[in-house]
Amino acid sequence: MAKNQDANVKTTEVYTVERQNSDSNISDALSSKSPPQDNESGKEELDSDIAELPQVVRDTVTFEDDPTIAVFTFRYFLLSMIFIIPGAFIDTMNSYRTTSAAYSIFFVQIASHWAGRWLARVLPNKTIRFGRFFSFSLNPCPYSVKETVLVTLTASSGATGNLGTSSLSLAEIYYGETVSAAVSLFFMWAIVGIGYSFAAISRSLLLYDPQFIWPQSLMTANLMNVQSRGDSDSKSSKKQMKVFLYVIAGVCVWHFFPEYIFPMTSSLAFLCWVAPENYVANFVGSGLGGMGFLNFTLDWSNITSSIMLYPYWVQVVSFLAFVLSAWILIPSIKFGNLSSFKHGLMSNSLFLANGTRYPTSQLLTSDFQLNVTRYHELGEVHLGAQRAYNMFFDYAAYLSGFVWALVFGFDSLKGSLMKLVESHKKKQSLASQYTDRLNKIQSAYKEVPIYWYLVLFLGSFITLLVIFATDSLFMPWWCLLVGVGIGAVIVTPLAWLYALSNFQLAIGTFNELLYGYMIQGRPHRHPAGATVFGAVAGDSWYRAQYMLQDMKIGHYMHIPPRAVFFSQVWGSFIGVFVNYGALRWVLSSKKDYLNGTKVDHLHQWTGQSIVSYHTNAIQYVVLGPSRLFKNYQILPYGFLLGAVAPLIVYGVYRLFPKSKLQFNLWNTTVFFSTMSTFYGNISTGPLSSFIGGTVTNFYAFRYHHSFWQKWNYLVAAAADTGYNLAVLLIFIFFSAGKTTLMPNWWGNNEKTIERCFALAKAG
Repeated sequence: MAKNQDANVKTTEVYTVERQNSDSNISDALSSKSPPQDNESGKEELDSDIAELPQVVRDTVTFEDDPTIAVFTFRYFLLSMIFIIPGAFIDTMNSYRTTSAAYSIFFVQIASHWAGRWLARVLPNKTIRFGRFFSFSLNPCPYSVKETVLVTLTASSGATGNLGTSSLSLAEIYYGETVSAAVSLFFMWAIVGIGYSFAAISRSLLLYDPQFIWPQSLMTANLMNVQSRGDSDSKSSKKQMKVFLYVIAGVCVWHFFPEYIFPMTSSLAFLCWVAPENYVANFVGSGLGGMGFLNFTLDWSNITSSIMLYPYWVQVVSFLAFVLSAWILIPSIKFGNLSSFKHGLMSNSLFLANGTRYPTSQLLTSDFQLNVTRYHELGEVHLGAQRAYNMFFDYAAYLSGFVWALVFGFDSLKGSLMKLVESHKKKQSLASQYTDRLNKIQSAYKEVPIYWYLVLFLGSFITLLVIFATDSLFMPWWCLLVGVGIGAVIVTPLAWLYALSNFQLAIGTFNELLYGYMIQGRPHRHPAGATVFGAVAGDSWYRAQYMLQDMKIGHYMHIPPRAVFFSQVWGSFIGVFVNYGALRWVLSSKKDYLNGTKVDHLHQWTGQSIVSYHTNAIQYVVLGPSRLFKNYQILPYGFLLGAVAPLIVYGVYRLFPKSKLQFNLWNTTVFFSTMSTFYGNISTGPLSSFIGGTVTNFYAFRYHHSFWQKWNYLVAAAADTGYNLAVLLIFIFFSAGKTTLMPNWWGNNEKTIERCFALAKAG
């Protein structure tokens, strides 16, 4: 950023709180605005409208735009299809495999930019005509970063999986029911369309207001700008691109060690090294089956770019939740008397009273209903202790998200709503109601009309209604109304939290629980119905988030809003075809492995996520919540905790608004959600992540801000890209054909890579 701009901007400490009208709105990376300036020149006016933006945004985006640049070119359509097809296929296929190679959107971002520039050099400037009314040029103009942005946004919509494949494959693998291709495709398109249309609910409140920075969008915009500057001959730009490529190469090479050659580096359990045959020390120190105390990791997959994206207050709250969960509750249950049932302490499975796995397959009749006689013979189901409190805090997090947004976000949302009303009165675009530079730039483009979203919603909703009303899928039609209604309600509060913190609240467990309560009294209920309901209600939020996040990228990169809207609809339209094709290929060639008829000697095609969906179907549909929670009556009180905790924090904050403890940053939703997602016996990573976050988003941001400004998002994107490239190469070299295992050695012990021998011996 230019020096004259910095001179008029008063910087403050990291993640301060911006106050308006004596009320505070949480903003993770906002700095206080500059005091009013006497504007005596156009130059000072220019600085003033830039100063209205948060400092982290000023540090990242550019403020120059050329509205005449073409974005819909032949190159765009060609590249978008090239990058969608493999991504959609790989992502769908990966959901059935034990190990897989991630399809990185950063790879698309980098590769499409280079490919686009190459096409601009080699394609002829030739016009192709189809009849009298349609024609296009193969190479109409110089290639620009705006085409890269649109290709990336299109791929983020299409080169991914689809929630609909879970219910379709669950029904076919476990219950032998194949859904027709037409119903499958329209179902998958419709749940995406519902989510995209719901972005309209929050767009006006969360997109234009500068305080909502959308950290993930900011990182993407930063990389886009670095790529764009790299096309120039400036020494600084070339240096940034070189560093970016060096980090990719370095991280890629390194990850052959924790991922394959030297897996011990993924979980450094020092207590196990000190006392390898002591069970208590092993359990306390192990990150793969224990508490993970003083456990460190050198595996980027256990750390991720979240340490550079999440505001520091989010990382602090999350780490405290991890400490309570892994370092306090787990040992209290295991070694104390905190829980009377200690079987399956850190397991998501269901258990009999004696601690053995519950034989859920014996509970189904031939028409997939509950075999009551067999259920009484086997006895009630038991949850692992961690699974039980995970569910408790999951319910608390869900309700906390609404209450927190209401008490802490009311003023900011109210201000955005008033500007929305004012824009309608003046018949102006909403962007014109804000005076910051980015909104001034965007006001030159036509906004997406609300009726576009309405048409998308009605088309998707009517499609789903016809599918369920004709019993073409496994859910009663009236449940669609509930699922869509829930999606409409949750979009704004959850998007508000995500826009400020990059923290995404998972909602799957609540949706399946709600479906279980709705359906448990019906005489005929298909187990796959819960997954169908989860796809409808879940995509209402997840796809809306994708739409809003990509629209914010377009906002930062000066892309016409209508072009962003089209890119996402186009991407999903292509992607769903590929998703379904990948689903059919997997089920036609690997079904016997997935349902257990045959054993995959490579241990790849295990369908673990589908197994998890099947377990949830047994819990919530076949048994029903009433039977499941008979021994866990405290679980519904999680909702009460979620409703009350934000009010308590808000009350304390109002009593002590200037406290150095900054009570408005102690977000209960983040805390409860972290408590609810500590699964899988994996506790390596959080300590290393917290240390890394302290270095990057606290120390570097506060004391070396210019360095942070130049390198933070660039290195974050490069590290993620390098890791994903390493996983892809490892998959190709050692798993795509014949699986080649790394020989056992000191750093890859066949019993335990952490060398926690007592814990491994105990199983």
